[in-house]
Amino acid sequence: MPRFAANLTLMFNEVPFLERFERAARAGFEAVEFQFPYAWGKDDVAAALKASGLKAVLHNLPAGDWAAGDRGLACRPDRVAEFRESVPVAIDYAKALGVDRLHCLSGIEPADHAADDVRRTYVENLRFAAAQTAAAGIRLLIEPINRYDIPGMYLHLSAQAVEVMDEVVSNNVFLQYDLYHAQRSEGELAATMHRLLPRIGHMQVADNPGRHEPGTGEINFAFLFELMDRLGYDGWVGCEYVPAGETEAGLGWMPSSA
Repeated sequence: MPRFAANLTLMFNEVPFLERFERAARAGFEAVEFQFPYAWGKDDVAAALKASGLKAVLHNLPAGDWAAGDRGLACRPDRVAEFRESVPVAIDYAKALGVDRLHCLSGIEPADHAADDVRRTYVENLRFAAAQTAAAGIRLLIEPINRYDIPGMYLHLSAQAVEVMDEVVSNNVFLQYDLYHAQRSEGELAATMHRLLPRIGHMQVADNPGRHEPGTGEINFAFLFELMDRLGYDGWVGCEYVPAGETEAGLGWMPSSA
């Protein structure tokens, strides 16, 4: 069965961030992912990670001012310098934490810029980030995010992501395939996994509706986990869901062989 990584941003958010590593280890996870480690010193995060015995598999590039509504900078023509300054910061943290995959949020499409300028900015920024991360031995990921949860998100469909990756023309840009976002945006989960597996660099799960743990909604995760094995997916699967109740009590969905 797939290997599962706890998402520390969503799964254990009732405790301080640096305490979540040990909590995830006690819950039986061997790996973790999280959105943004930048509010904490990288040495402090690395120490918490080492003490827990866990592996960190993924975090995001800085995404601007989240509290003010930013959801990434990559598609913003007016913030190219800020985006490019953020890339080495992310790489620095990734190296300190042993992370070999970085996710680049596209950002919300700005209404005051022409669509062609937004597309060109996004592609050029991804080329820049792909080259920088490749030089550091890190894979760059892009993730379509549904527009129900984040209205106006620029990258929101898997076909759009493939078009962008083809335009970037880099062997270091991969798809982060989140089954929750894909279900909300377009469905066709199994067919998309079949078609795009060679381009998928990371997967994430949450059920729909509610974005809770697998088994609480409409997605047939037992089938999809078996399909991942059958297709030969050997990456981590991030548990990026909001627990419906107490986190540990809701882990019964996880296959015993994970």
